[in-house]
Amino acid sequence: MANKSPSNNVLKLIAGRANPILADEIATILGLPLCDIRISTFTDSEIHVQVEESLRGKDVFIIQPTCPPVNENLMELLIMIDACRRASARQVTAIVPYFGYARQDHKSTGREPITAKLVADILSVAGANRVIAVDLHSAPIQGFFNIPMDHLTAVPILAQYFKKAKFKNAVIVSPDLGGTKLAEKYTDILHLPMAVIAKRRRGIGGRDVEFFVSMGQVKGKIAIITDDVITSGSTTKLVDILLASGAEKVYMAVTHPVLAAAAVDRVRNSPLKQLVVTNTIDVPEPKRLNGKIKVVSIAPLLAKVINNIHENISVSQIFTEQNINFPV
Repeated sequence: MANKSPSNNVLKLIAGRANPILADEIATILGLPLCDIRISTFTDSEIHVQVEESLRGKDVFIIQPTCPPVNENLMELLIMIDACRRASARQVTAIVPYFGYARQDHKSTGREPITAKLVADILSVAGANRVIAVDLHSAPIQGFFNIPMDHLTAVPILAQYFKKAKFKNAVIVSPDLGGTKLAEKYTDILHLPMAVIAKRRRGIGGRDVEFFVSMGQVKGKIAIITDDVITSGSTTKLVDILLASGAEKVYMAVTHPVLAAAAVDRVRNSPLKQLVVTNTIDVPEPKRLNGKIKVVSIAPLLAKVINNIHENISVSQIFTEQNINFPV
Protein backbone atom coordinates (compact mmCIF):
# COMPACT_ATOMS: atom_id res chain seq x y z
CA MET A 1 0.00 0.00 0.00
CA ALA A 2 3.02 2.26 -0.49
CA ASN A 3 2.11 5.86 -1.24
CA LYS A 4 -1.57 5.03 -1.31
CA SER A 5 -3.57 7.92 0.10
CA PRO A 6 -6.87 7.26 1.89
CA SER A 7 -10.05 7.89 -0.05
CA ASN A 8 -10.74 11.34 1.34
CA ASN A 9 -8.84 14.25 2.80
CA VAL A 10 -10.04 14.30 6.42
CA LEU A 11 -7.25 12.17 7.90
CA LYS A 12 -4.55 13.99 9.86
CA LEU A 13 -1.34 12.48 11.24
CA ILE A 14 0.37 14.11 14.20
CA ALA A 15 3.82 13.14 15.46
CA GLY A 16 4.95 13.65 19.02
CA ARG A 17 8.62 13.90 19.91
CA ALA A 18 8.96 10.33 21.20
CA ASN A 19 9.54 8.67 17.80
CA PRO A 20 9.32 11.13 14.87
CA ILE A 21 11.24 8.77 12.54
CA LEU A 22 8.50 6.13 12.84
CA ALA A 23 5.85 8.80 12.26
CA ASP A 24 7.66 10.00 9.12
CA GLU A 25 7.77 6.44 7.76
CA ILE A 26 4.05 5.91 8.41
CA ALA A 27 3.23 9.21 6.70
CA THR A 28 5.34 8.25 3.67
CA ILE A 29 3.57 4.88 3.33
CA LEU A 30 0.15 6.57 3.55
CA GLY A 31 1.21 9.31 1.14
CA LEU A 32 0.23 12.02 3.60
CA PRO A 33 2.14 14.90 5.20
CA LEU A 34 2.47 15.12 8.95
CA CYS A 35 0.34 17.83 10.50
CA ASP A 36 2.07 21.12 11.29
CA ILE A 37 2.50 21.20 15.05
CA ARG A 38 4.85 23.05 17.36
CA ILE A 39 5.83 21.32 20.60
CA SER A 40 8.09 23.10 23.05
CA THR A 41 9.22 22.81 26.66
CA PHE A 42 9.25 25.89 28.84
CA THR A 43 12.13 26.63 31.19
CA ASP A 44 10.05 25.31 34.11
CA SER A 45 9.71 21.98 32.19
CA GLU A 46 6.03 22.50 31.23
CA ILE A 47 5.14 21.21 27.75
CA HIS A 48 3.32 23.44 25.28
CA VAL A 49 1.59 22.27 22.10
CA GLN A 50 0.37 24.44 19.24
CA VAL A 51 -1.40 22.82 16.28
CA GLU A 52 -0.77 25.10 13.33
CA GLU A 53 -3.52 23.98 10.97
CA SER A 54 -7.25 23.35 11.23
CA LEU A 55 -8.41 20.01 12.64
CA ARG A 56 -12.13 20.78 12.65
CA GLY A 57 -14.05 17.68 11.63
CA LYS A 58 -10.84 15.73 10.95
CA ASP A 59 -9.96 12.15 11.84
CA VAL A 60 -6.73 12.62 13.83
CA PHE A 61 -4.11 9.97 14.61
CA ILE A 62 -1.41 10.88 17.13
CA ILE A 63 1.76 8.76 16.98
CA GLN A 64 3.51 8.76 20.37
CA PRO A 65 4.99 5.74 22.18
CA THR A 66 5.31 6.34 25.91
CA CYS A 67 8.92 5.17 26.02
CA PRO A 68 11.63 6.73 28.23
CA PRO A 69 11.38 9.41 29.42
CA VAL A 70 8.01 7.80 30.09
CA ASN A 71 6.36 10.54 32.15
CA GLU A 72 7.41 13.28 29.74
CA ASN A 73 6.21 11.41 26.66
CA LEU A 74 2.95 10.41 28.35
CA MET A 75 2.24 13.99 29.39
CA GLU A 76 3.06 15.21 25.89
CA LEU A 77 0.59 12.70 24.46
CA LEU A 78 -2.16 13.84 26.84
CA ILE A 79 -1.57 17.49 25.95
CA MET A 80 -1.68 16.71 22.22
CA ILE A 81 -4.96 14.83 22.67
CA ASP A 82 -6.44 17.77 24.57
CA ALA A 83 -5.25 20.23 21.91
CA CYS A 84 -6.92 18.15 19.18
CA ARG A 85 -10.20 17.88 21.09
CA ARG A 86 -10.25 21.63 21.68
CA ALA A 87 -9.54 22.13 17.96
CA SER A 88 -12.83 20.30 17.24
CA ALA A 89 -11.32 17.13 15.76
CA ARG A 90 -14.02 14.61 14.83
CA GLN A 91 -12.13 11.68 16.32
CA VAL A 92 -8.75 11.35 18.05
CA THR A 93 -6.87 8.04 17.98
CA ALA A 94 -3.77 7.64 20.15
CA ILE A 95 -1.25 5.31 18.53
CA VAL A 96 0.96 4.18 21.41
CA PRO A 97 3.21 1.48 19.90
CA TYR A 98 4.98 1.03 23.24
CA PHE A 99 2.58 1.39 26.16
CA GLY A 100 4.51 2.54 29.23
CA TYR A 101 3.47 1.38 32.73
CA ALA A 102 2.15 -1.87 31.22
CA ARG A 103 4.11 -3.93 33.75
CA GLN A 104 2.18 -2.29 36.60
CA ASP A 105 -1.00 -4.14 35.67
CA HIS A 106 -1.84 -5.70 39.06
CA LYS A 107 -1.12 -5.45 42.78
CA SER A 108 1.63 -7.77 43.91
CA THR A 109 1.35 -6.61 47.52
CA GLY A 110 -0.75 -4.22 49.59
CA ARG A 111 -1.02 -0.45 49.09
CA GLU A 112 0.19 -0.48 45.48
CA PRO A 113 -1.36 1.26 42.46
CA ILE A 114 -2.48 -0.43 39.27
CA THR A 115 -0.84 2.19 37.11
CA ALA A 116 -1.67 0.60 33.75
CA LYS A 117 -5.35 1.08 34.57
CA LEU A 118 -4.68 4.66 35.68
CA VAL A 119 -2.98 5.47 32.36
CA ALA A 120 -5.89 3.92 30.44
CA ASP A 121 -8.32 6.13 32.36
CA ILE A 122 -6.21 9.26 31.84
CA LEU A 123 -6.06 8.72 28.07
CA SER A 124 -9.84 8.44 27.97
CA VAL A 125 -10.40 11.52 30.16
CA ALA A 126 -7.95 13.53 28.03
CA GLY A 127 -10.25 12.93 25.07
CA ALA A 128 -8.89 9.95 23.13
CA ASN A 129 -11.65 8.11 21.26
CA ARG A 130 -9.50 5.07 20.54
CA VAL A 131 -6.10 3.66 21.50
CA ILE A 132 -3.78 1.41 19.51
CA ALA A 133 -0.87 -0.45 21.12
CA VAL A 134 1.51 -3.22 20.10
CA ASP A 135 2.33 -6.34 22.13
CA LEU A 136 1.20 -5.22 25.56
CA HIS A 137 3.18 -6.76 28.39
CA SER A 138 -0.13 -8.18 29.62
CA ALA A 139 -2.99 -8.76 27.16
CA PRO A 140 -5.74 -8.24 29.81
CA ILE A 141 -4.76 -4.54 29.88
CA GLN A 142 -7.14 -4.23 26.92
CA GLY A 143 -9.94 -4.56 29.45
CA PHE A 144 -8.73 -1.50 31.38
CA PHE A 145 -10.04 0.77 28.62
CA ASN A 146 -13.59 2.08 28.44
CA ILE A 147 -13.00 3.14 24.83
CA PRO A 148 -12.13 0.98 21.80
CA MET A 149 -8.62 -0.45 22.12
CA ASP A 150 -6.81 -2.29 19.32
CA HIS A 151 -4.07 -4.63 20.53
CA LEU A 152 -1.72 -5.37 17.64
CA THR A 153 1.15 -7.82 17.50
CA ALA A 154 4.57 -7.51 15.87
CA VAL A 155 5.11 -11.28 15.96
CA PRO A 156 4.41 -11.81 12.21
CA ILE A 157 6.92 -9.05 11.33
CA LEU A 158 9.63 -10.45 13.59
CA ALA A 159 8.87 -14.04 12.60
CA GLN A 160 9.31 -13.13 8.95
CA TYR A 161 12.97 -12.37 9.67
CA PHE A 162 13.44 -15.96 10.89
CA LYS A 163 11.82 -17.62 7.86
CA LYS A 164 15.22 -17.83 6.19
CA ALA A 165 16.60 -21.26 5.36
CA LYS A 166 19.37 -21.00 7.95
CA PHE A 167 16.76 -21.08 10.74
CA LYS A 168 15.19 -24.41 9.73
CA ASN A 169 17.06 -26.14 12.55
CA ALA A 170 15.84 -23.68 15.20
CA VAL A 171 13.83 -23.83 18.39
CA ILE A 172 11.70 -21.05 19.90
CA VAL A 173 12.61 -20.41 23.55
CA SER A 174 10.35 -18.79 26.11
CA PRO A 175 12.50 -17.00 28.74
CA ASP A 176 10.07 -17.98 31.50
CA LEU A 177 6.81 -19.85 32.06
CA GLY A 178 4.80 -16.64 31.66
CA GLY A 179 6.15 -16.06 28.15
CA THR A 180 4.90 -19.32 26.66
CA LYS A 181 1.82 -17.70 25.07
CA LEU A 182 4.03 -15.30 23.12
CA ALA A 183 6.44 -18.10 22.16
CA GLU A 184 3.51 -20.20 20.91
CA LYS A 185 2.65 -17.43 18.43
CA TYR A 186 6.11 -17.80 16.89
CA THR A 187 5.81 -21.58 16.76
CA ASP A 188 2.45 -21.28 14.99
CA ILE A 189 3.96 -19.13 12.24
CA LEU A 190 7.40 -20.71 11.91
CA HIS A 191 6.35 -24.32 12.60
CA LEU A 192 9.27 -24.78 14.97
CA PRO A 193 9.46 -26.65 18.30
CA MET A 194 9.46 -24.76 21.59
CA ALA A 195 11.56 -24.89 24.73
CA VAL A 196 10.94 -23.14 28.05
CA ILE A 197 13.44 -21.80 30.56
CA ALA A 198 12.37 -21.95 34.20
CA LYS A 199 14.00 -20.48 37.29
CA ARG A 200 14.35 -21.89 40.77
CA ARG A 201 15.05 -19.69 43.80
CA ARG A 202 17.21 -20.97 46.63
CA GLY A 203 18.78 -19.66 49.79
CA ILE A 204 17.62 -17.03 52.28
CA GLY A 205 14.90 -14.88 50.77
CA GLY A 206 15.26 -16.67 47.45
CA ARG A 207 18.29 -14.59 46.53
CA ASP A 208 20.03 -17.39 44.66
CA VAL A 209 18.37 -17.94 41.29
CA GLU A 210 19.05 -21.00 39.16
CA PHE A 211 17.93 -21.11 35.52
CA PHE A 212 17.42 -24.33 33.60
CA VAL A 213 15.71 -25.60 30.46
CA SER A 214 12.54 -27.16 31.85
CA MET A 215 10.89 -28.22 28.60
CA GLY A 216 12.06 -28.96 25.07
CA GLN A 217 15.43 -29.66 23.46
CA VAL A 218 17.97 -27.03 22.42
CA LYS A 219 21.04 -29.21 21.85
CA GLY A 220 22.39 -28.83 18.33
CA LYS A 221 19.79 -26.20 17.45
CA ILE A 222 19.66 -22.45 16.87
CA ALA A 223 17.80 -21.01 19.85
CA ILE A 224 15.52 -18.00 19.36
CA ILE A 225 14.50 -16.35 22.64
CA THR A 226 11.22 -14.44 22.35
CA ASP A 227 10.03 -11.60 24.57
CA ASP A 228 7.87 -8.49 24.41
CA VAL A 229 10.39 -6.00 25.82
CA ILE A 230 14.09 -5.74 26.59
CA THR A 231 14.79 -3.07 29.20
CA SER A 232 17.89 -3.71 31.31
CA GLY A 233 19.21 -6.51 29.10
CA SER A 234 19.16 -9.06 31.93
CA THR A 235 17.58 -11.61 29.57
CA THR A 236 20.97 -11.92 27.87
CA LYS A 237 22.15 -14.03 30.84
CA LEU A 238 20.00 -16.82 29.39
CA VAL A 239 22.29 -16.97 26.34
CA ASP A 240 25.06 -18.64 28.36
CA ILE A 241 22.57 -21.15 29.76
CA LEU A 242 21.35 -22.13 26.30
CA LEU A 243 24.87 -22.43 24.92
CA ALA A 244 25.85 -24.56 27.93
CA SER A 245 22.81 -26.74 27.17
CA GLY A 246 24.13 -27.40 23.67
CA ALA A 247 22.54 -24.70 21.52
CA GLU A 248 24.68 -23.81 18.48
CA LYS A 249 23.77 -20.13 18.36
CA VAL A 250 21.33 -17.88 20.20
CA TYR A 251 19.16 -15.10 18.74
CA MET A 252 16.54 -12.93 20.43
CA ALA A 253 13.30 -11.57 18.97
CA VAL A 254 11.85 -8.70 21.00
CA THR A 255 9.14 -6.20 20.09
CA HIS A 256 10.11 -3.20 22.23
CA PRO A 257 13.79 -2.16 22.48
CA VAL A 258 13.72 0.03 25.59
CA LEU A 259 17.44 -0.73 26.10
CA ALA A 260 17.79 1.33 29.27
CA ALA A 261 20.78 1.60 31.59
CA ALA A 262 23.54 -0.90 30.69
CA ALA A 263 21.40 -2.94 28.29
CA VAL A 264 23.40 -2.09 25.17
CA ASP A 265 26.67 -3.04 26.88
CA ARG A 266 25.12 -6.33 28.01
CA VAL A 267 24.08 -7.11 24.45
CA ARG A 268 27.53 -6.09 23.17
CA ASN A 269 29.36 -8.31 25.66
CA SER A 270 26.97 -11.25 25.33
CA PRO A 271 27.66 -14.24 23.05
CA LEU A 272 24.20 -13.51 21.61
CA LYS A 273 24.39 -13.77 17.83
CA GLN A 274 21.78 -11.08 17.14
CA LEU A 275 18.96 -9.17 18.81
CA VAL A 276 16.06 -8.53 16.41
CA VAL A 277 13.66 -5.75 17.46
CA THR A 278 11.05 -3.43 15.94
CA ASN A 279 11.10 0.35 15.79
CA THR A 280 8.21 0.92 18.22
CA ILE A 281 11.01 2.73 20.06
CA ASP A 282 13.74 4.41 18.05
CA VAL A 283 17.15 2.72 18.19
CA PRO A 284 19.81 5.20 17.01
CA GLU A 285 22.52 3.81 14.75
CA PRO A 286 25.29 3.86 17.41
CA LYS A 287 23.12 1.61 19.61
CA ARG A 288 22.75 -0.98 16.86
CA LEU A 289 26.28 -2.31 17.43
CA ASN A 290 27.13 -2.69 13.73
CA GLY A 291 24.17 -4.96 13.08
CA LYS A 292 24.19 -7.03 16.26
CA ILE A 293 20.93 -5.24 17.04
CA LYS A 294 18.74 -5.57 13.95
CA VAL A 295 15.70 -3.28 13.62
CA VAL A 296 12.69 -4.23 11.48
CA SER A 297 9.97 -1.70 10.82
CA ILE A 298 6.46 -1.83 12.20
CA ALA A 299 5.43 1.21 10.14
CA PRO A 300 3.68 -0.79 7.36
CA LEU A 301 1.45 -2.50 9.95
CA LEU A 302 0.55 0.76 11.70
CA ALA A 303 -0.09 2.49 8.37
CA LYS A 304 -2.44 -0.33 7.35
CA VAL A 305 -4.27 -0.13 10.68
CA ILE A 306 -4.66 3.64 10.40
CA ASN A 307 -6.06 3.27 6.90
CA ASN A 308 -8.49 0.52 7.95
CA ILE A 309 -9.79 2.46 10.96
CA HIS A 310 -10.20 5.59 8.86
CA GLU A 311 -12.05 3.64 6.15
CA ASN A 312 -14.13 1.65 8.71
CA ILE A 313 -12.52 -1.65 7.66
CA SER A 314 -11.85 -4.50 10.07
CA VAL A 315 -8.48 -4.34 11.86
CA SER A 316 -8.38 -8.05 12.71
CA GLN A 317 -8.77 -8.74 8.99
CA ILE A 318 -5.14 -7.64 8.59
CA PHE A 319 -4.04 -10.72 10.52
CA THR A 320 -6.60 -13.18 9.14
CA GLU A 321 -5.42 -12.28 5.63
CA GLN A 322 -2.00 -13.63 6.70
CA ASN A 323 -3.62 -16.88 7.92
CA ILE A 324 -2.71 -16.03 11.50
CA ASN A 325 -5.20 -17.74 13.77
CA PHE A 326 -4.15 -16.59 17.22
CA PRO A 327 -6.07 -13.76 18.89
CA VAL A 328 -4.51 -10.29 19.08
